[in-house]
Amino acid sequence: MISSPIEPRRVKRPAPAVLACSFLLPLTLAGCGGGEGLSSLEPAAQSAPAPANLSRDALVGRWGIASYHTDKDRKRTEAEARAQCKQPYTIAKGPGDGVMMHVADDPKPYELRLKAGPGGKTYLGFEAPAGDPQDRELVSVAPKEMVMRFVDPDANRRYGTFVYSRCG
Repeated sequence: MISSPIEPRRVKRPAPAVLACSFLLPLTLAGCGGGEGLSSLEPAAQSAPAPANLSRDALVGRWGIASYHTDKDRKRTEAEARAQCKQPYTIAKGPGDGVMMHVADDPKPYELRLKAGPGGKTYLGFEAPAGDPQDRELVSVAPKEMVMRFVDPDANRRYGTFVYSRCG
């Protein structure tokens, strides 16, 4: 029996310029979207009206936050949210009529506004019709606690339903 040495495969690596282009091209193309998306400064043509029964002041403050994926975990999550007041999440008034908060998968805070939706639902999001995929639905809002979930099914699956517990 003759044995032959196995030579390792050589992997051809792309040139640095190719790597740079592969990362910069999607960003460049995203900028060609006609001003739509997070960086748009123009209000959407069809923005939803603000809800009559809730003002942004109800959201402003320091909050402990936790999230759950199944309803059976809600009570435990409420307690976890209260415990998070040691490191509260701050919701501040925005420069317009909204509040400053983070959106899914982005570390930068944006101004989001309250929107009245069909069926008496309330949403929080960018200037767009209520129930937009980037919105959050406000499931309940009380002086000491609020519950929100993302409208986008993928973001909702990943992040769950948020419980905010007012601190202080």
